[in-house]
Parts: sequence; C-alpha cells; structure tokens
Amino acid sequence: MTEPTLPPFETLALRLDGAVAVLSLNRPDKANAMNWPMWQELRAAAQWADRTPEVRALVLRAEGPHFTAGIDLKMMMGLQQQIQDDCEARVREKLHGLILELQDCLSALERCRKPILAAVHGACLGGGVDLLCCTDLRYCSADAHFAIKEIDIGMVADVGTLQRLPKLIGHQGLVRELAYTGREMAAPEALQCGWVTRVFDDREALDAGVLALAQQIAAKSPLAVRGSKQALNYARDHSVADGLQQIASWNAGLLLSEDLMKALMAGRGAPPQFRD
Repeated sequence: MTEPTLPPFETLALRLDGAVAVLSLNRPDKANAMNWPMWQELRAAAQWADRTPEVRALVLRAEGPHFTAGIDLKMMMGLQQQIQDDCEARVREKLHGLILELQDCLSALERCRKPILAAVHGACLGGGVDLLCCTDLRYCSADAHFAIKEIDIGMVADVGTLQRLPKLIGHQGLVRELAYTGREMAAPEALQCGWVTRVFDDREALDAGVLALAQQIAAKSPLAVRGSKQALNYARDHSVADGLQQIASWNAGLLLSEDLMKALMAGRGAPPQFRD
C-alpha cells in the first residue's frame, strides 16, 4: 500500500505512524509562537487529515521545551499594516475579517472528522489554549502549565477559549478566574478540573502514551469513530432531544455498514480489520 503524500510545512513537522498522523509545532527557537504561517498551516494540516482516508487519528504535539507561547507578538505588531486604510470603517471591517480568519484556522481542527489528541509539555499559553479547545482529547506531562494570557496584553481572548472552555470543563467560575487574572494552571489542577484527561510523568512517557491511545482509536471502525465525533460535537451545542434525533438519522443512514458486519463476525476471535 502506498503511503499518502505528506504536505510540506514551514512551521509544522508531520509524519505518519501507521494510521496515526503526528503533527508537531516546529518553531522551537521561538517557543513555538504562533505566527501567521503556523495559523494557516494548522488549518491545512487539519483539512489534509480530514480528506486523507489512510489517516484515522491525529496527535498534536510540539518540539522544543514548550508547547507554545501563544500568538507571535511580531505578528500582532504587524496586524496594523495588514488592515490599514484611509477609511476607518474599512479598517474595522478588515480587522473583523482577520479575527474570523484566525478563528477558522483553529475551528478546522474541530471540523476535522478524525479525532485529534493533544500532547502538551511545558508552557501552553494564550493562543495555545484556543488551539487545545479545538482538540478532542488533551494529555500533558507533569511540567505542563496553561494560561489565558490575553488579559495581560490588554485584550479579550477572541479565537475560541471563552466560548469552548466553559463547555469543556463545566466550571464557569474557574474559567472566569483564569480569563480575568491570566494566572497559570498547573498539570494537577488541569487534571482535577477535567481540562486534561491524564498527566504523564515526563515528556517521553507523554509522547509514547498518547501515540498508543491514538493507535488504539485508529484500530476501531473509521465510520464509527467519525460518527462518534460528529455526534459528540453536535450534542455539545444542542439539546438532548436534538442530539437524539441527529444520531437516529446518522445511524439510519450508516449503521448497516461492512464495519458492523466485520465486528459482529469477529466475535472473540482476531480483531476485525477495517477499510479506511
């Protein structure tokens, strides 16, 4: 079987480990600060994973001592030049469009039908928290810490943290405290509140553990995994009644698949092998 062609990236590193794509933030000399190319490439990577059948899960990790310092301040300083215009209304219109563009770059990870597992070490600040909010599962090493740092540069976080994080951890008061103060949340607290699912002792154990979990997911029916992600995302944003109607429609269309037949026929024997 021919492996899929990997897209070239400037700020990310991408490799395949079986049916799992491993995507690394790759600006270690800049603490993986998220510059304009990185925002665009994160969207491109999510879109590539979504449309590549051979990819069944994606691990998001980072090179260097930290996951990410958040949005690149040089990029922030250069935004004024991108939106300049003699007309004030057009400046505001361009800024609005730019914010929506950055939101979409991260929302692409949420739209990706394949599960995305984040492996975080060191600092994950500002835009990095926005990024993690779009992943399916978050794991970290014991040295990890998180902060909504936008408040410390005099701005409101505007790329998804304030909209997604309260639904992820179910604690409005804690999210407000983090957003208003910019304080750091260490790994034990992140685990306690449900922001991360597991804390690994060190980075080596983190990388190995998250990859193993991704491989476990990749061995399941791709149709069932993709359907589960869609159903969970839909249920998060709708009532229980709406969610039940959605999953009834989904299974009415896709339940009778060859994957179901293979799983039933396998029984207690060798695990079934599913097509991409």
